[in-house]
Amino acid sequence: MRDRRQHDGTRKPRPEDSQRRIRHAISRSVTQTLLIALATFCFVTSVTSGPNNLMLMTSGVNFGFRRTLPHMLGVSFGLVPMVLIVGMGLAGIFQTEPRAVRALQIVSVLYMLWLAGKIARSGPPVPGVAKARPFGFLQAAAFQWVNPKAWAMVLTATSVYAPGRTLAALMLVSAVFTAVNLPSISLWVLMGGAIRRLLVRPRWRTLFNWTMAALLLLSLIPVLRM
Repeated sequence: MRDRRQHDGTRKPRPEDSQRRIRHAISRSVTQTLLIALATFCFVTSVTSGPNNLMLMTSGVNFGFRRTLPHMLGVSFGLVPMVLIVGMGLAGIFQTEPRAVRALQIVSVLYMLWLAGKIARSGPPVPGVAKARPFGFLQAAAFQWVNPKAWAMVLTATSVYAPGRTLAALMLVSAVFTAVNLPSISLWVLMGGAIRRLLVRPRWRTLFNWTMAALLLLSLIPVLRM
């Protein structure tokens, strides 16, 4: 009887098999936990106030959701090359060269000052007169390289959620950023569209643009304190 059970195709589980299953379960649990943490980080940093969202809400007020769509896509997909390039080596330059960090801060501040002035002077659209145009895809993507909040988001994500800096890990961070960022920032454009219906008078629209320009300048305070 014992010999028959030994040859019927079943075998007693070995301790090595149990340990392997436990390691696999732990690894899968850690991966899921890491993904949830990464998605949460992307959501919180994407949906909270910052230069991108202030500009998107202003664009939603002045141009509406449809004309702001290239701006939104530029923000979300512009983070992808930034994550890859920073994660594959550019972050090390900023860690070893403080002058590079200072140069980036100066460029960011100067560009944001120019941008705030442009937003303040944009004014309401006048029929037949092209006073202002919304950001395009490439403009929004390029803006991420001088956006202090985008740098903070990317540097944190690549160091915490892709510590090995492997291409697969960086691609995962990029994919999660894009998937979470786009619907998050669209809320600000929709908010701008709702405000747009209230700002029926040109004077109110102008006041709103000046307020957004001032808030954009206030977002530079953390950069100036670094």
